[in-house]
Amino acid sequence: MTHDDLSKMLAEQTPACGPAREALLSGGTFEVWDGLVPADRAFHTYRTRLRITRKRGVATLGLTETVEILEQAGDQALRIGMVETADRAWTFMLFLDAAATTVLACARGGRIQLEDD
Repeated sequence: MTHDDLSKMLAEQTPACGPAREALLSGGTFEVWDGLVPADRAFHTYRTRLRITRKRGVATLGLTETVEILEQAGDQALRIGMVETADRAWTFMLFLDAAATTVLACARGGRIQLEDD
């Protein structure tokens, strides 16, 4: 899979897909890991992350929609990947079908600002 292949797969699945596509087109990097993960396992993990970020008041992008998509996917096998911006300031998590031909969801976790930032 190339940057162009992945950027074409990033449509409007979640609000984070556009910024992830822009990150790729602006020199960001990506990786899609080998191995499959059941969507329901990813759902439980990312639902917990969503609760924690909400509790801490940390902004996210596309995480709520991603959790909903993962829940609907049930036990479907997924590949997980990531896009990292060129400056490494942001990481977008990707959830693709088993063949890695379709992006099902994309989310960007929140970044906690430190006092010195």
